[in-house]
This record gives sequence, structure tokens and C-alpha cells, in this order.
Amino acid sequence: MSKVILKAEDLDGYLNAGDLEYLSRMETLYRHAMVSFNILSTSTSVSQKRHEEQTLIDLYNRMGLLMQEICASEPRIQVYSFVSPQETHGEVSRLIAKLRDVDTGRQEFVYYIQRAFELLFTLAFGGSDKASKNYLIVRTPVTIPVQNFAVHKIPNVDEAVRDTVMCVMLRGALLPSMILSKEIQEYSSSGYLTPFALFKIKRDDTKSETTMEYVLDLDHSYFDLAQLDGKHLLFADPMNATGGSLVTVVKYLLDQGVRPASVKFFNVISALKGSLRVVRAIDNITIYTLWMDPSLNERAYIMPGLGDAGDRINGTDEDVYPRDMLRLVADYGTNIAGLYRSQLRIIEETVLRHR
Repeated sequence: MSKVILKAEDLDGYLNAGDLEYLSRMETLYRHAMVSFNILSTSTSVSQKRHEEQTLIDLYNRMGLLMQEICASEPRIQVYSFVSPQETHGEVSRLIAKLRDVDTGRQEFVYYIQRAFELLFTLAFGGSDKASKNYLIVRTPVTIPVQNFAVHKIPNVDEAVRDTVMCVMLRGALLPSMILSKEIQEYSSSGYLTPFALFKIKRDDTKSETTMEYVLDLDHSYFDLAQLDGKHLLFADPMNATGGSLVTVVKYLLDQGVRPASVKFFNVISALKGSLRVVRAIDNITIYTLWMDPSLNERAYIMPGLGDAGDRINGTDEDVYPRDMLRLVADYGTNIAGLYRSQLRIIEETVLRHR
């Protein structure tokens, strides 16, 4: 089997002294927060809980200000609430809260993931050409006294989305990639359908955050290097914890002679450390994230995070019979398959061409 493996120590080698100092400060603040977590989860005193809740609010405000300071010095990390109008922040915060909630079921989780990537599309492309608009003339169901039409003005994203390719880091990234491709199709005046490149990559979760390995399985990946060269490569993944999967794929492509015009990485939640690793490791990349979390645990999971986003979107596999991509798509059901049928057709063609 043909594999490419990246190790955690290689990732950390990209971080500079300033990054490490910021990460140390953030880690100290989050350790204090975990003390509050413990008190809130075990105390029976109402007054003590109220005091600790205020302590936690103060700590999160301090962590938020520190993350804003870090991102202000690195414009390639675009966090929605740091760069968007104040009046939109409550909507995003509530959305993330629903995704985090342990009581949010799978169907509702998918609904909020769809909303999240629509917002990320607007963050990346909504201001592409502020002086220029496209017009949509649509026929409505109203036919009396004559057939009715409506005119709608939308942002002109044509130049920004031209020559883009969706790069899918299976499995949790499959649906988010289809959502983003659908947004491009709907906003493009020509109904542009992005090509897809599919990369089967996973991290070895038997290892710790400091010894993690990222394994790209080329035998079960489907892509055309010529189709990627000189193009704008878009990666959409619900979570960016360590940045290792993305760096592994992009570095492999660069080693094969692919020279992308740009790379964009879209995340619902990104860990500070993962974001810094990505922008230090890859030139010409911009990260668009709806929310930034401060820390990673020893298993390289984002804290406070939202659990395994892939499992919450796709459901869990049986250990003996992991689903291939076709069964994964089938499990999405007719509503998802119908909504993203154009994207699924391109994905199917991409897979079949390589079999």
C-alpha cells in the first residue's frame, strides 16, 4: 500500500518562538479554566457555582482577547467574529453553542453544519468584488394575470471562484466540501461546478498529541495532479485540531510538482495551535474559521471542542465493516443526496475514473 506519513514533531518544527510564547500563555489560561470546570461539575453550593461561572466568563474573555491579538498579527487566519460586524457575533456564538451541545442530535447537527459553511462562504467570498453585482432573474410560481419574474442582486464571485477545486480530506470533510461546492455553484453566474479531489487521510489516534502520525493512503485517494496545478485549492473540514492532515496533503502535492494559485482552508472550529501550524507550514494559504478554541488535550482533541465532528455528521462505523464512500453517501439519505446531486455526480465520476 502506498502511504505518505507526517509526524507531529515535523509539524511543531514550523512554529516560531513567538507562536510558542502565545501558546504557552493560552495554555496557562485554559488550565485555570479547567479548575473552574471541575468545581462547576462537582460543587453542590449555589453561591460557589455562581462565583465560578463568573470566573469562567472572565477567563474566556481573556482568552478571546489573546486570540484576537494573535490573529491580528497573522492576517492569513480569518476568524469570523474577529473580522465581521459586531451584530453578527451573537448568531455565530449561538450556532457554535448548538453544535457543541451534547444533546444536539445528528440531524440537527447536520443542519447547523450547513449553516456554518454558508457563513464561511460569505466570509471568504462575500466581498470578492464589492463594486460589481450579479443579477438573478427567476420565474416564480405565480402565473396570474401573467407569468411573474423576480430580480435579485447578489455578490459577483465569478472571478474569485473560477478555477477552484474542492479537495476533500475524507471522511468527516465529505459533506462540508459538498456544501461549499454547492454555495459556489449557486452564487456563480454560470453555475460553476467545482472538480473534486479526494484524499483518504487519517491520523493514528492510538498516539498522543506529541507523537501523532498522519497517514495519507494514496491507493484509496482519487485525484488528478494536472487538474490541481495552478488552481485555487479549497479544503473544508468541520474541525482543525492539529493541522496535520491538511499539511500532509498539501506538502505531498507540492512534492509532486503541483503549484496551486492559492489554498483556502474552511473550518467551523479551529484550535489556535492547529491554525498557527498551518500558516507557518504552507505559503499562500488563508484559514477561514467560524470559531477558534484555545487548546488541545493529550489525544489531540480540541478543547472545549464538540467531540468527533465526523461521527456526529456521519454516524459511527462498525469496527469490522467501515463504510466506503458510496455507503457513506447512501447513509446521508435522499434529502442530502437530492440537495447535492450535482456534487455527488462529480464525486462519482472522480472515483470511477481511477478504478
